[in-house]
Amino acid sequence: MSSNIQDPPSFSYYNRKKFVTILSIDGGGIRGIIPAVILAFLEKLLQELDGAEARLADYFDVIAGTSTGGLITAMLTAPDDYNRPLYAAEAITTFYLDNGPKIFPQERGALAQLTSFIKAMIGPKYDGKHLRQILREKLRETRLHHTLTNVVIPTFDIKTLQPVIFSSYKVPSYPDLDAKLSDICLGTSAAPTVLPSYYFQNVYEDGKAREFNLIDGGIVSTNPTFLAINEVTKQMMKENPDYGTIHDKLLVLSIGTGSGRNEQKYNAKTSAKWGLVSWLFEKGSSPIIQAFYEAGADMVDYQNNIVFQSFRSQHNYLRLQDDNLTGAAASIDVSTEKNMQDLVKIAQEMLRKPASRVDPETGRLQEIPQLGTNAAALRRFAEQLSDERKYRMGQVSI
Repeated sequence: MSSNIQDPPSFSYYNRKKFVTILSIDGGGIRGIIPAVILAFLEKLLQELDGAEARLADYFDVIAGTSTGGLITAMLTAPDDYNRPLYAAEAITTFYLDNGPKIFPQERGALAQLTSFIKAMIGPKYDGKHLRQILREKLRETRLHHTLTNVVIPTFDIKTLQPVIFSSYKVPSYPDLDAKLSDICLGTSAAPTVLPSYYFQNVYEDGKAREFNLIDGGIVSTNPTFLAINEVTKQMMKENPDYGTIHDKLLVLSIGTGSGRNEQKYNAKTSAKWGLVSWLFEKGSSPIIQAFYEAGADMVDYQNNIVFQSFRSQHNYLRLQDDNLTGAAASIDVSTEKNMQDLVKIAQEMLRKPASRVDPETGRLQEIPQLGTNAAALRRFAEQLSDERKYRMGQVSI
């Protein structure tokens, strides 16, 4: 692979481009199984339309991912030795099933909950060694500028208390961000109390180096859709300062990792008595972190719905999410065989559920009857992606 950093393809690069296509994948730990299953379904639809070699990176101008979504982003966009995606989408679920129990080894026995509590009080719950090993093994020396399409992966630097957005669009101007994908993934997935913060030095041109002290990208945005749109907007304005609004030019697919917000787990009466320990660890999870991440993901979706509807382009924005997870399925680190298989089934069931959109008044998911099921909505989305790609190649007019 070439080490020369070049400007990302401009949006005018294709003389005949109708839409800028964006895929966004939420954070959520082991719940990354849910978008993995859904993306495998989407890629299969594209293969039915365009042939067995079709891959998601061929269709999206930008793929964004936070935390576990950042891992999926890297797998979809990192090149193999033949300059094709390192992973087909269907292989990502297998990656989670094989490696989840090693990344999040489960305590067993009668004292399991007590052991987890003690670990949470004195350090991160897991040491992250297997995650570091497998990512370095799979992603090797691949850097941000090597990806097969543009990527956006948020992290947060705990030393500077500043977000760090690893974006393909930033690399030409900020070569210090051209880090190895393995380092970026380890940074964005370093969830506080769960995995250790991640330090690395990125050595770039002429021996220069920049240090990073990173924690979970969910601190910035669990749902990175808006970050991806911002990066696209800046790039389009850079090319044409008078471009104006862009939401009618975007085709966006945003996939969540599920939410347990409808499970009656906490309430004000009990939480009013909590101190530091209970806010950090209660009923097997961390209420303060869970609330922070849930609110971040919901607000991005809420804002996207309002903005796209205001430009009468809501048909260009598709969000897939399930807000009814309960028990172990709602956790980010329960990697038992049963729970992982349950997450696979939840994703498959999501495809059969009616397509939905956040109701701005209630914040709850509301069915969109005209879209049918999520599977039907994805099929139409796949057809749009296929038509757009053929249009760019001059094969069809749309």
